[in-house]
Amino acid sequence: MQLPSLARVGQRVARNEADRLWASTPQNGGRIYEKACHLYNLPNRTARKIKKNEIRNEHGERLDYTFHEGEGDRIVVIGHGVTGNKDRPALIALAEGLAEAGISALRFSFSGNGESEGAFTDSTVTKEVADLGNVIDTLSAYKVCYVGHSMGGAVGVLRAATDERIQVLVSLAGMVHTKAFAEREFGDVTPDAGFMWDDPDCPLSQTYMDDMATIDSVAKRASKFAVPWLLVHGTEDDIVPPEDSHDILQFANEPTELLELPGVDHVFSDDGTAVMVEKVVAWIDQKL
Repeated sequence: MQLPSLARVGQRVARNEADRLWASTPQNGGRIYEKACHLYNLPNRTARKIKKNEIRNEHGERLDYTFHEGEGDRIVVIGHGVTGNKDRPALIALAEGLAEAGISALRFSFSGNGESEGAFTDSTVTKEVADLGNVIDTLSAYKVCYVGHSMGGAVGVLRAATDERIQVLVSLAGMVHTKAFAEREFGDVTPDAGFMWDDPDCPLSQTYMDDMATIDSVAKRASKFAVPWLLVHGTEDDIVPPEDSHDILQFANEPTELLELPGVDHVFSDDGTAVMVEKVVAWIDQKL
């Protein structure tokens, strides 16, 4: 759709035209609106709305998030791993790097984690897949990329397998074999009595263990979607082994790429953060 130049229409008429396009084209009006705001140099009400609105999941629980405003109609949703939250250093650095590149980012804490509402003992991969869908529900004006770290990577695979709104996918140290992970890391802990990694803020629930066993592995679900997908894994990851990424790559459709980062650990600490951010931002900028 061609939009008249600002010199021809003037600022007030431009704003009215942008608002009219939003209202009259419900299927793609959001993206046309974003285009109009960029062309006419207008304040972006979509971004303002995201900043101020609450996001709640299907249980009515508020999901805590931070929005990093970029330009245009591209946005990256960033999800964390088990026992994590939206404020993990590598995730903050990634969101800031995306915004600097002109790509909006929204990092959020799944229900029961961080400052989000809900009980940690109710946190499961299955529930987080639904949480992610509720976040995407608020982003109809955007082309969406999802970046999931660790267990958040498994969440992304399951969501992308059924949700075409995810147009680009990134897995950071993505968990694939959920049952094996739970048995390896928490097999010696009594559910509903002990804690994940001895952290009293993270009680291990039978609900979590049952969900991980039921899912077993997300590897074969990779064949259910065919969007640009980047698998990023550090060679020194001792939480989710790099083999997880190699295993799921066998089931992935094109175009899927595996990027291994030598000497980098599970949380992309120290120099691993800058390397990951540089590579992932550049890749997303090309694909989204």
